[in-house]
Amino acid sequence: MSNVAIIVIDRQGAEHSLDAPTDMNMNLMELCRSYELPVEGICGGMALCASCHVYVESSHDLPSANDAELDMLDLALAVKPNSRLGCQIPIASDLAGLVVRLAPESL
Repeated sequence: MSNVAIIVIDRQGAEHSLDAPTDMNMNLMELCRSYELPVEGICGGMALCASCHVYVESSHDLPSANDAELDMLDLALAVKPNSRLGCQIPIASDLAGLVVRLAPESL
């Protein structure tokens, strides 16, 4: 089992270092939920809601957002150029050191 460290900054500004397994086919939303961070993932990772909206704060080269993710981000609150849906970011070895911040649930 190989793991990478991912930093998630919660809505209060606290940093959480998460030990993320790269061999379990998980995504960032599932990882956050497994650490009981306040990420709902209402749609179960289908890019049909924005309850796992995050801001990518590190310079990692992530896979491009697909049309479903872009459509959902069009409906999300407080979208920024670095917005992504956590459910669309698969955990992989090249994510070591990734830093994301949870987007606000309301304005």
